[in-house]
Amino acid sequence: MEIKEFVVKREDVNKRIDVLICENFKEISRSYVQKLILKSCIVVNNKNIDKNYKVKFNDIVKINFPKPEKFEVLKQNIPLNIVYEDEEFLIVNKKRGMVVHPAAGNFNNTLVNALMWHYEGKLSSIGGILRPGIVHRLDKNTTGLMIIAKTDESFKSISTQIKNRSLIKIYEAIVHGNFKEKKGTVNLPIGRHFKNRKKMAVNFNNGKDSITHFKVLEEFKDFSYIKLKLETGRTHQIRVHMAHINHPLAGDDVYGYKTDFKKYGLNFGQCLHAKELEFFHYKLNKIVKIKAEADEYFLNFLNKCQRNSKLKF
Repeated sequence: MEIKEFVVKREDVNKRIDVLICENFKEISRSYVQKLILKSCIVVNNKNIDKNYKVKFNDIVKINFPKPEKFEVLKQNIPLNIVYEDEEFLIVNKKRGMVVHPAAGNFNNTLVNALMWHYEGKLSSIGGILRPGIVHRLDKNTTGLMIIAKTDESFKSISTQIKNRSLIKIYEAIVHGNFKEKKGTVNLPIGRHFKNRKKMAVNFNNGKDSITHFKVLEEFKDFSYIKLKLETGRTHQIRVHMAHINHPLAGDDVYGYKTDFKKYGLNFGQCLHAKELEFFHYKLNKIVKIKAEADEYFLNFLNKCQRNSKLKF
């Protein structure tokens, strides 16, 4: 176990303990700090504190960093749809049904399992053993572009761009219903669902600011084909926002209509695709723009909508 200790300076008084620690140890995340607090691995003046504790002048902060868990991710020869690659970045078009990284109940057949087969030792280690190179995520049944960091420098660059909202992510989706306004913005905070902790929801008490812009591309009798741009990247953001304004994603078995599967034959999740990525490449000193088409499942349903706008399934 590694122990780190520091004394709170006058200019840091009243800062939250997790924020201050992240400022002092930039390689770790706030969520990791909060986990250490819950495990009593972080104490102030030799006393346990909670994550909301605001530090005082001359507080002595002691952090007991536990030894890294010994865990080996299974390397699996799973094909990857690579749309861009250089020495710093790898961009893949993630397929439907693939979980991004190992977690409880999903330790195999994830994107990370595939990355470890093809790129072991060539990915940023900042994300830890279970998330090498992973800077952002997509839901299991959301397809599309994901940027993977090969180096720690590229990881930090993309993390910074996500934080300052300069990394541009454009999605396309098929949602229920038609819109009165053909473009608009949903600016509603998202947090854990009040009752079901496995779901997210618009939450004005504990939610984080979440902004989704949308534009209608085509309309049919019961559905709309839309384009979305995210300013923030909250868990399930598009799915929650669209459901909240009564336009849930077609095929969404969590936030949408269960009748989708029987009535429309949508058996493999929400019709949502991360179509475009635009980011600043710090080594090339230029903006890189990448596009990728949606999968057959999405396009087949879209074509079905276009062929028969009355949607007589």
